[in-house]
Amino acid sequence: MGLNNTSLKARYYLLILPVILGVISWQSWIVWSWMLSPVGAEKKDFANGKNEISISIPSGTAAGQIGLELEKTGLIRSVTAWKIWTIWLNFKDKNGQFQAGNYQFSADESLPEIAEKIRQGKVMETSFTIPEGWKISQIAAHFESLGYFSADDFIKATRNIPRDKYSWLPEKLPHLEGFLYPDTYIIPAGSFTPEFMVNLMLKRFETEALPLFNQAKNSTKFNLFDWVKLASIVEKEAVIGDERGIIAGVFINRLTIKMPLQTDPTVEYGLGIKQTADRPLTIKEVRTKNPYNTYINAGLPPTPIASPGKASLAAVLNPEKTPYLYFVARYDGTHVFSKTLTEHNRATVNIRQQRRNK
Repeated sequence: MGLNNTSLKARYYLLILPVILGVISWQSWIVWSWMLSPVGAEKKDFANGKNEISISIPSGTAAGQIGLELEKTGLIRSVTAWKIWTIWLNFKDKNGQFQAGNYQFSADESLPEIAEKIRQGKVMETSFTIPEGWKISQIAAHFESLGYFSADDFIKATRNIPRDKYSWLPEKLPHLEGFLYPDTYIIPAGSFTPEFMVNLMLKRFETEALPLFNQAKNSTKFNLFDWVKLASIVEKEAVIGDERGIIAGVFINRLTIKMPLQTDPTVEYGLGIKQTADRPLTIKEVRTKNPYNTYINAGLPPTPIASPGKASLAAVLNPEKTPYLYFVARYDGTHVFSKTLTEHNRATVNIRQQRRNK
């Protein structure tokens, strides 16, 4: 018996339906893949031609709102695709969530890569370096030059002593000179306050410097405050690393026999000046009364005069045993060390003569 028209049509549809569904599925897959792919070359003017853009995600921002921001900035093609992808991510990992912070993305990152970066909290980072031997005013000027905040605001923040957070800080500190640890810091990019920076640097002192003192507490005659004071002087005097231990030994010898430290950096700090090879301290400056003038005042200065690095801090705890009481700079970073004042004066005359000859 032959097939009627209805049967023929039904058989035709049964044969063609898989093909139609396959085509639809294939087209859907192509569209879906396109929506997830990087915007790439389509965004030649992306972020002012830099091929990257930064966005900030405040704490508590919903996933859908993040998607809208990404679509608005051109980082993704479809907020709908974003929502579907976040549902899939939540299905895979119910404990995962998007992290607040400042992020930087490029036009070459796909939607899944962008989502993963935000879920892992791979925020933008910035860095700054505070060299050993800088004082608070120099640190403050550096932060101002980076555009973080004004130098005056930072200096004011260093006069608030957070002993509630850092009980190890000496009592009756007028400011935090010496305790702002010199180092390279890598932190999340964003807006910073002076208080944030003070806390950051004190925390680094606590983790890097304080253990040195605690380990040597029973073997050193210095308390924490005096340790940092002397280390700051060693930091300012020592240019060659190998001489730190000797210079620390010289100063300890002077303190032991109650001889004035007679160190130029304390005079410079007290007067707010900086001597050079061509413009050394004058007799008048050295004789000017000032709490920091260690030519006039016996013992250590009232506070540290700079931020000492770990090497100088360690040198004060482990000074070289030396017979020297004097040293004079050669202006090449090294020093001539002497046992007696006569030897020291002779070395000073020779170095100045060499300087004049050059």
